Amino acid sequence: MTEHAPETPETPDVTWFLANADHTLLSPAATAAELAEFLDSARDLGVKRVCISPSQLPLTPETRADLQIVTVVGFPTGAHRPAVKAAEAAQAVADGADEIDMVVNRGLVSAGDWAGVEEDIRAVRAACAGRVLKVILESATLTEDEIVRCCRAAEAAGADFVKTSTGFDAAGGASAEAVRIMADAVGERLGVKASGGIRTAEAVRELVAAGATRFGVSATAAIVADWDRAPAVGEADAPADRETHVPTDQTPAAQAAQNQAY
Repeated sequence: MTEHAPETPETPDVTWFLANADHTLLSPAATAAELAEFLDSARDLGVKRVCISPSQLPLTPETRADLQIVTVVGFPTGAHRPAVKAAEAAQAVADGADEIDMVVNRGLVSAGDWAGVEEDIRAVRAACAGRVLKVILESATLTEDEIVRCCRAAEAAGADFVKTSTGFDAAGGASAEAVRIMADAVGERLGVKASGGIRTAEAVRELVAAGATRFGVSATAAIVADWDRAPAVGEADAPADRETHVPTDQTPAAQAAQNQAY
């Protein structure tokens, strides 16, 4: 096992989930006040990491406290030149980011230009040396072969994780099948981050069973509240009309984060 692909417990508990969740606020309309409320919610929940837009960096030491900071590069389309992505990553590192989630160039993927895909990732890897790098594939838009080839390019370029989705593409977010394909492709050498549309504890457990080792979630509070009520993988399905619990005392900013596509 590696740092990014740790051995997962057979029955992960909520503490394990919080240690492996990137609590996320990537709404392009998020204000400074909403960011402050979001960071307060992160501390209240007990997560280790938050994922925020690069324009929201740097954070003051008091605001950041002991949170690790994840940010995004080439987001959400990935249709940027490698040098632009590299510059964005370098600025994010200078602004205090601990981890970079970059979006793959899907035009290169569609063209089968795997050398170009790898070059794109290498440019960002060089710009954020010493930081964790995740490569977002937008897996719902790709064939199984394209997912596998993207994973190979990410590994060859020195990435630490492959990641399913931005959460902003109409094709969809994380799926257990995509996670299985990615986990099989990278083995225990890289981590697999599932993101996009994950709103229940049951969904988290299914993705863990498929091979996910990290999660990008904005519905963190709802997942935590749902944890002890959700059936474990392999148990009877929950009733179709079971609603996801949202705490009634959520602030508007927390509710906005909860409702994000991510």
